[in-house]
Amino acid sequence: MAAVRARRGSSYRKLLVSSGLSNLADGVFQIALPLVTLGVTRDPAAFATVTVALRLPWLLFALPAGALADRLDRRRTMLLVDLARAAVIGGLALALATGTDTLWLLCAVALLLGIGETLFDTAAQSIVPSMVDADDLSRANGRLYAVELTMNQFVGPLLGGVVVGVTATGAVAGSAAAYLCAAVAIALIAGSFRPRRSGPPTRIREDVVEGVRYLFSHRLIRTMALLTGIANLTGTAMLTILPLYAVDPGPMGLSEAGFGVLLTAAAVGSLLGSFVAPVAERVLGRARSMLVAYLLFAVATLVPGLTHRAIPVGLAQALGGVGAICWNVITVSLRQRIAPDHLLGRVNAGY
Repeated sequence: MAAVRARRGSSYRKLLVSSGLSNLADGVFQIALPLVTLGVTRDPAAFATVTVALRLPWLLFALPAGALADRLDRRRTMLLVDLARAAVIGGLALALATGTDTLWLLCAVALLLGIGETLFDTAAQSIVPSMVDADDLSRANGRLYAVELTMNQFVGPLLGGVVVGVTATGAVAGSAAAYLCAAVAIALIAGSFRPRRSGPPTRIREDVVEGVRYLFSHRLIRTMALLTGIANLTGTAMLTILPLYAVDPGPMGLSEAGFGVLLTAAAVGSLLGSFVAPVAERVLGRARSMLVAYLLFAVATLVPGLTHRAIPVGLAQALGGVGAICWNVITVSLRQRIAPDHLLGRVNAGY
């Protein structure tokens, strides 16, 4: 038993390293891609096409990605996706170096990366219960969120901004290299992570329907999903109009740099929340922690409409970040405990 725990702990640590490198690559690339696109076109509609291509797979491919996560070895899926992302972004770096980058190439790269993201993220969220004990899920997910936020929202964008200021090609190539290193970390994870399935072979469509049916038939998971959807809707609506409200000549009167600091407050709160969540769950209990987390997120959404002062709004955004990540850590861990392993990928994708 001790040997099994040691092996699972080693696998989880390698997953942490892989997640850090993958999110470093994401953070660098999210800075490089818009700047590369501006070098090709400054037409607003054309520019938006690249962004849409990057996010469209979450609308069209998320549910099939969940079905594949329940069919295939999840570690192998993550490995192949990171290798593919390294190859795709490496190809873009080559196109930039040779001056052959076009809008259609950028759209194709964004679409392929979006598809890879749906496959990778669904498999990654579904593999964690195979690496840690059920009692440690909240702490394990909290650490993963901490690594993800640090690399994706702090280190990656900062590094990307510095490198892209010197050479956009170098920033894109660096992102490809980070994905390649992440693939190496995943390759070092030993064992099989393919869910056990029983019964006759099924079609992808049947698997998707089974997963969605399970999600909506389970009262607790369905309720958490609906509450998460409402929070995402209201939070996105608030963030959409926040620049008009915050940046001069808006009522808050912030400069562009000040607005950046305001957004950083939410990121700092999110990072803090990844460490607070396991402690809050242990001290307050799961239900109370979820209630407090949701209320904190509601405060962050409401405060910008109640005051024009930057400090209260910034503090509210930081508290909202704490609440959002606490909610995510606790509900993801709860979902991982409840859903059967052979359905977990589909439940995660449908959620």
